Amino acid sequence: MSSRTPNPGGAMRVVVLALLWGSTFLWIELALRGLSPLQVTFVRCLLGALVLTVACYASGRRLPRGVAVWRHIVVAAFFCNALPFALFSLGQQTVDSGLAGVLNATTPLWSIALGLALGSERGLRPVRLTGLLLGFAGVILIFAPWQTTGASGWGALAILGAAACYAVAFTYMGRTLVGKGIPTISLSAAQLVAASGLTALAMPIGGLDAVSAGPTVVIAAVVLSVLCTAVTFHLTYRIINDEGATNAAVVGYLLPVVSVLLGAVFLGETLSIRVVLGMAVVLAGVGMTRRTGATAGGRARRSRWLTRSSSTMSSRNASA
Repeated sequence: MSSRTPNPGGAMRVVVLALLWGSTFLWIELALRGLSPLQVTFVRCLLGALVLTVACYASGRRLPRGVAVWRHIVVAAFFCNALPFALFSLGQQTVDSGLAGVLNATTPLWSIALGLALGSERGLRPVRLTGLLLGFAGVILIFAPWQTTGASGWGALAILGAAACYAVAFTYMGRTLVGKGIPTISLSAAQLVAASGLTALAMPIGGLDAVSAGPTVVIAAVVLSVLCTAVTFHLTYRIINDEGATNAAVVGYLLPVVSVLLGAVFLGETLSIRVVLGMAVVLAGVGMTRRTGATAGGRARRSRWLTRSSSTMSSRNASA
């Protein structure tokens, strides 16, 4: 899908989408004040699935059929929804929401690393390889393993694991689900339905704790589920359709900035100079990994990668 010159309406949609995705970590932080990590994950999947399923049938479509398709959907739901949602909630018990958003921005780095491992990233240009190494250097600077121990250290690892899960999911979905003739809203709805089922199976393990559902917790859970999980789907595909996949990818750069600002303003989170520098290094590395050569072949590969990545990104519905 080619890039188009963005119009004011398209630019506004990019801003709104970045605000929704970037605020995901704020709402998780607030929901955790009364719910366990697994409860947050289950509510998010269940309400998101309900909204998307209603939207699916209201648009005249229906959920996919066929055992083979649903096998792929269940695998995608595990790696793109159930597991990363749970890891983010677990990690944010000890990691600030702003930092969680920054660590989430490492997903493109994990995607390239996975591509190298699978052999799909061949002939990696020096600038992209440098970006990959630079990005992970930024992660090390943020994580500071020489001084991070205990719960905070494990929380950061959980969030990095969630970002890596997205990379696995995007690769799998690009090969098995995207571009197979199934409407994207049907796939997204089915994926969250499957994620709800997977999370429900895990509820006996840490999901049956007492709930302290005050107004703040309830509002946070609903906003997280409806706006940051379901509504972002529609906005993402509207941007891809109207503005092109390249412009949709801009959201990935804005998301960590939004998460840091919201955490600082509403939760009073502070960032050390080391973390700020690490965030800058990560974003610079991610930017370098997205650079391609000037050849027609390079542009074609880039277009296919962006289209596939942006399409599958929406299925996680939250950068988170």
